[in-house]
Amino acid sequence: MDEEKKTGLADAVETGASAAHTIKGAIKAGKAISGAAKGAAAGGPYGAVAGAVWAGRKHIGKIIAVIIILLLLPVLFILMLPGLIFGGLVNAFSPADSEAPVLNSETAIVENANDITFTINSILGEALDDVMARIEEDFASSGADHMEIKNSYSSGPVFNANLIISQYCAARDEDFESISLDDLAAVLRDNKEHLYSYTSVQESREVTTEDPETGEETTTTETWIIYTIRYNGESYLADHVFALTDEQKELASDYASNLSTFLGDGLLQNMTEWTGNSIPSLGDVTFTDGVTPVVYYNQLDERYASQPYGTDNIGGYGCGPTSMAIVVSSLTDDTVDPVEMAQWSYENGYWCDNSGSYHALIPAAAEVWGLPVSGCTTSEPQRIVDALSEGKLVVAIMAEGHFTSSGHFIVLRGVKDGQIMVADPASYKRSEQLWDLSIILNEASRRAGAGGPFWIIG
Repeated sequence: MDEEKKTGLADAVETGASAAHTIKGAIKAGKAISGAAKGAAAGGPYGAVAGAVWAGRKHIGKIIAVIIILLLLPVLFILMLPGLIFGGLVNAFSPADSEAPVLNSETAIVENANDITFTINSILGEALDDVMARIEEDFASSGADHMEIKNSYSSGPVFNANLIISQYCAARDEDFESISLDDLAAVLRDNKEHLYSYTSVQESREVTTEDPETGEETTTTETWIIYTIRYNGESYLADHVFALTDEQKELASDYASNLSTFLGDGLLQNMTEWTGNSIPSLGDVTFTDGVTPVVYYNQLDERYASQPYGTDNIGGYGCGPTSMAIVVSSLTDDTVDPVEMAQWSYENGYWCDNSGSYHALIPAAAEVWGLPVSGCTTSEPQRIVDALSEGKLVVAIMAEGHFTSSGHFIVLRGVKDGQIMVADPASYKRSEQLWDLSIILNEASRRAGAGGPFWIIG
């Protein structure tokens, strides 16, 4: 791009930023995106922003402001989402095909988001190798006899790609021209030692050996070091990798919320309507109308709602552990309530600060409790029906629709009259209804991780 075009683009961005500020109350990132998401379904991101503007028209005051914003849709849309998913701000205006720029091509945006996620995943894999090397070095200098490594991420890293993307873009908010995937990758690689940490505990273990000739037993004491690897999490990245200010953290949070809503990926699992209220205790509830009796828990139950999930709470963010409490209590001899499952999820690195749970919680918890688990996609409806008919349970991560306005884990618990029975950890009423499989397939997350959006368990 020549200097004249760069100058024109910079002027457009500056003008767009000024216009956006005019309707800050209505279009502020994360606050008007619900209207944008509805518009996107019909008209791509341009339609998304038009929907957001129209939804917030009563806050604008003068119709001329609406007209100005509609003329600056491309710039405004970039202000609502992290620029990296467009391939950088400049690339947002480059043709993705012969008809539309990148910012109006949902396919191009999703492809970019997937490329970024793949890159982050690869770097986190490198960081796991790095922390393993640090553990080996520590053990070599310890003088201990043996070591054991507890690694919750052996099957793959867990992370909130949307929040990492958003934190990076928020850190570059005064230097938008430098935003690129290569730059993000360089930042993460330069800070590999900050991505994972480990703790260690030393213990003595008695080992008894038997002499094969005399049969005499000898007991010796060995020194073991138990290492536990932990992903430091996006909050740590905000402070130590991207060095965000409080204002930039808020911007990153808004970016991530918008991006998760736009992509429909279910990464943001908060009950936005929850204000700290709870429902009276439901007592012991078991659904017996399916092949498998299902123990039901509700995250809003007064026994669980205010209990901690990391630094969040079960009522607002605990659909993941509550769903797995339902599954484990129904399919094993263990009774595990949402509080216990939330604590396990937190201790093992599956809690995601202010977002709910990493999708990897589902297969990880199933494996720990000895339950076979396999991922399933929206293109395999018969597998879901067959599994439910056999008495298995299916955990689903849902995007915006009948079950949630953001992201939400539910449990599919059976088939009746050709429809699906569910155990919704946020609604006993929805758990008593029958649901068309088409609704569940259409509203399942489009970018689920860890093998989702469905996990067949049992």
